[in-house]
Amino acid sequence: MTATPRALELVREAAEAASDKLATDILAFDVSEQLVITDAFLLCSAANDRQVKSVVDEIEDRLRALGAKPVRREGERDGRWVLLDYADIVVHVQHSEERAFYALERLWRDCPAIDLQLSPHGPTVAEPRRDQ
Repeated sequence: MTATPRALELVREAAEAASDKLATDILAFDVSEQLVITDAFLLCSAANDRQVKSVVDEIEDRLRALGAKPVRREGERDGRWVLLDYADIVVHVQHSEERAFYALERLWRDCPAIDLQLSPHGPTVAEPRRDQ
C-alpha cells in the first residue's frame, strides 16, 4: 500500500507552504505501510519560536484552501514543536534544536521518501547588464 493521491497532494502543499516561510530540512515519508493511522509524515525545521508559528499558520491556511482541517493540533502554545494531524498526513514543525535532538527522520528512514517537488526559493541572481 502507498500513500493516497489526497495524502500526496496535502503533504506537497504543506511542504510548499513551509518552504515559503523559509522552513528548512523539509522531508516527507510515506508511512502507510508502517502505520494505519496516517499515510505520510512531513518534517520541517524553523530557526525560532516565532518562525515555527509562522510556518504552522501558513500550512494551516494553505491546507484549509484545499478543504483540509486538522483533526488534532499539539504544542502550539510552546512554539517549539507543533504537530498537525490531518488524518491523511501528520505534519511536524520543529524548532531546529528539537529537530536535532529528536531526529524523527531516523525513526522513519526505512520508509520511502516522498518527492516533494518544491519550487526553488532564495535570492535570485541578477543578470549582468549587457550595455556596460
